[in-house]
Amino acid sequence: MAQPKADVVVVPPAAMPEPDIAAELDALAARSSPSPTTTSGAAPAAARPPLVVVGHRGSGMNALAAAPEDPRARGGDVRENTLRSFNAAAAAAGVAYVEFDVQVTKDGCPVIFHDNFIYTEENGEISGKRVTDLDLDEFLSYGPQRNQEKAGKPLLRKLKDGRILRWEARSEDALCTLREAFEGVDRRVGFNVELKFDDNLAYTEAALAAALRAVLEVVFEHAGGRPVIFSSFQPDAAQLVRKLQDKYPMYADPRRNSLEEAVRLCVAAGLQGIVSEVRAILRQPAAVAKIKEAKLSLMTYGQLNNVPEVVYVQHLMGVDGVIVDRVLEIAEAVSAFPAAAGESGSSEGGGRCERLGTAAAAGTPSFSTPEMSFHY
Repeated sequence: MAQPKADVVVVPPAAMPEPDIAAELDALAARSSPSPTTTSGAAPAAARPPLVVVGHRGSGMNALAAAPEDPRARGGDVRENTLRSFNAAAAAAGVAYVEFDVQVTKDGCPVIFHDNFIYTEENGEISGKRVTDLDLDEFLSYGPQRNQEKAGKPLLRKLKDGRILRWEARSEDALCTLREAFEGVDRRVGFNVELKFDDNLAYTEAALAAALRAVLEVVFEHAGGRPVIFSSFQPDAAQLVRKLQDKYPMYADPRRNSLEEAVRLCVAAGLQGIVSEVRAILRQPAAVAKIKEAKLSLMTYGQLNNVPEVVYVQHLMGVDGVIVDRVLEIAEAVSAFPAAAGESGSSEGGGRCERLGTAAAAGTPSFSTPEMSFHY
């Protein structure tokens, strides 16, 4: 599968309202059709490279508060950001990369964990510590242990609404380091390494450089021939990691809320692509052409990437890759895209986004309540 370039993470404004996805998909599919009548600038279906599927935190994030009546909405049933989760994604045909978050412990070891704080309960008291304030041994003492004779600290997670829940997965595994991931994950898949920094902290260049050097040391020593791309929501880290190395591509973030600023930062800093929340792309389809004109790659993330129709529209628009939680479902849908794109391109007057895997039918794609309510 074609390897995407990599380099900038963009977050749309927090106040952005939810779009009318059903209506927008209809319009975007028609606008993005590769028929001769389109003016979107999209490449012909035959020339369009395969869409890259990236497993979010492995085989999907653990959505602890998901509706129990829809098992798919839980995302990954395997503990996220673990060797087991990464290998579960690697076993799925069509998955090219796994994405995960790397932080550096107080004693300088890159570890894989998404949240800034890690929580546990001891003697009836809940406590949380910043991951980067822990040394490696203490970090690995949370949750399931590789040594079955050793009991780990109970692992809890704080949700966006403030609730703290016991963090359990159907298939458990221990927390891991970046080195363990390189050594223990099927080499068939590449790594999308997100360089994780806390938005609520101010970092000096020296602090950023120390963390990035610790990560790069592991990557250079253990990556071998495995494809690796970097991404970060921290613009300064994105530019600095590009200065520290030029072997691996870098997806970074400009000032976090503008696709236009993302393009400017990438071009100015020599970064290689943009990672955007999918809704920003759906609302600004013309931005895709501008990103491509700048010779940048484009990947997306977000809850709507778990809906096959949304992913298909992005494929027609020219998006290079999607980061998803419903890894098996989306990878299977993407494998059918070339034929679907060819069918839409053969019609005159623009294609429509049809329900994948079914006969062509007129009308707007239908979405179930769980599809539309699935949250990160």
